[in-house]
Amino acid sequence: MNVKTQTILWIAQRASAAVLALCVTVHLATMVYAIRGGLSAAEILSRTKGNAGWLAFYTVFVLAVTVHAPIGLRSVVTEWFGWRGAARDVFLLGLAMLLAVMGMRAVLGVFL
Repeated sequence: MNVKTQTILWIAQRASAAVLALCVTVHLATMVYAIRGGLSAAEILSRTKGNAGWLAFYTVFVLAVTVHAPIGLRSVVTEWFGWRGAARDVFLLGLAMLLAVMGMRAVLGVFL
């Protein structure tokens, strides 16, 4: 792999980590606030239905996971198993697509 590709992956990994840190913090703070306010899961879901702000927030969250996880796993499978080449990259692209589809199904389930 060339240096340019490695640099792009490094930047994408770090940028997605920063976005994930923010998203996890907002998500956890919101959950604590809602639960301490006495809201049930049904009441929380009723407030997220049709809310474009939460749709946008959780879509960004899913996209960050979709970028971050496969890049991190790429390093793990290379170091632990010595897996290199196109087959590894196709597998990780498939994993990224699976994460995106499952994540967006959950987001749309909360929104719709």
